[in-house]
Amino acid sequence: MTAMAPARTEPDLSFLLDHTSHVLRTRMAAALAEIGLTARMHCVLVHAMAEERTQIQLAELGDMDKTTMVVTVDALEKEGLAERRPSSTDRRARIIAVTEKGAEVARQSQQIVDGVHKAALDSLSEDESATLVQIMNRLATGHLAAPSEAPQAARRARQRMK
Repeated sequence: MTAMAPARTEPDLSFLLDHTSHVLRTRMAAALAEIGLTARMHCVLVHAMAEERTQIQLAELGDMDKTTMVVTVDALEKEGLAERRPSSTDRRARIIAVTEKGAEVARQSQQIVDGVHKAALDSLSEDESATLVQIMNRLATGHLAAPSEAPQAARRARQRMK
């Protein structure tokens, strides 16, 4: 006799969040690719423009490992969008400086990112959209603010761009 699967007692929140996040990331990637950027490149440009930051600080903000960050900054430099420079406050540190061309691309990519997010939210009513954002913010800053210490390293989701 075959055993019956246990009955689900709650909605599959993991699936719902994973699926919608995956679809949103793929749409974002496709939209940014039209101007030759990746989401990581966009993230680095925007955070580097906000204030003087080192490669390490930008990697932490974008939830990137050192190798991924180096590859991302190399790509930005190759395109003339950013460059590594000595810090104005600490001569030992190197910061990522956004070029004029990079600043223009960052403005364009932010419009694209905002458009992808707006399209997703516009698929809901105004009230649903406001409620979803409020609830997601509450979860992201409350109950689901920090991951559990897993016995085996779980793949970590990219952090929300600020």
